[in-house]
Amino acid sequence: MIRLGYVVCRFMLDCKRALSGKRKILVQTSPIDFDKYISSYPNFPKPGIVFRDISPLLASAKGMNCAIDKLFAQIASLEIDLVAGIESRGFLFSTLLAARLNVGSMMIRKPGKLPGKLIHESYDLEYGSAALTMQKDAPVAGRSVLLIDDLLATGGTMLAAKSLLQGCGAVVSACVVIVELAALGGRALIDTPLIALQVYDD
Repeated sequence: MIRLGYVVCRFMLDCKRALSGKRKILVQTSPIDFDKYISSYPNFPKPGIVFRDISPLLASAKGMNCAIDKLFAQIASLEIDLVAGIESRGFLFSTLLAARLNVGSMMIRKPGKLPGKLIHESYDLEYGSAALTMQKDAPVAGRSVLLIDDLLATGGTMLAAKSLLQGCGAVVSACVVIVELAALGGRALIDTPLIALQVYDD
């Protein structure tokens, strides 16, 4: 009976160690070149624009795990109550980071996508204009919010989303983007700490 108890305890300990080792595989500690996970398409959607496509990053388990690990490492020291993702690719990262931070997430969307009473904010893009909306009764007042989008170009989208959140009483503690087009100067307009996974100067 004592021998059986020893075997069971030993088996449980071995399982715990195996599971612990398996989890460690998902944590990327060495540097990684995220540029290889981002495709470039010149003259899209308009002539003169270089479109940076994160589809290869989204399709790679290694790339996504490394991206979330790196971003989490840079925001883990912040006091974050809520993560807000900007439509639409911002959602893909906001929910993952919110889960890692153990906080809730919310969506900032294009017009016509959200029900209820909304507030709107218009802004200019590098190749046109657009608008964002959020629900007026979203639970953001007095809360520290991390704002996430896939791209920072001229800064118009990020500024509009930030304005919406602040208009509802939120404190935007930091902004995160996957790709920053530094030549377009958007960072200079963001008076909040900004974290970019991959920066392009051209």
